[in-house]
Amino acid sequence: MSKNNRVIEFANYIIDNNSTIRKAASFFGYSKSTIHNDIQKKLKKINSDLYFKVKIILKNNFLEKHIRGGESTKQKYLKIKK
Repeated sequence: MSKNNRVIEFANYIIDNNSTIRKAASFFGYSKSTIHNDIQKKLKKINSDLYFKVKIILKNNFLEKHIRGGESTKQKYLKIKK
């Protein structure tokens, strides 16, 4: 797979699944840094429309991360309590 195709595939996955960088990295077997660099630096040069769609999703994920973290911690302690 060429690098441009890889970047576009990452972007499409994030858009289609409303995914986080972490979930995309896990799905594709790449590091979070690789996914992040490809999306932030390379995608804008390859396809700016796709870049702005992904940017909206990632911004939303960033704004919701404290909620996800709190829910994760809650589940962790409920599991320990059982």
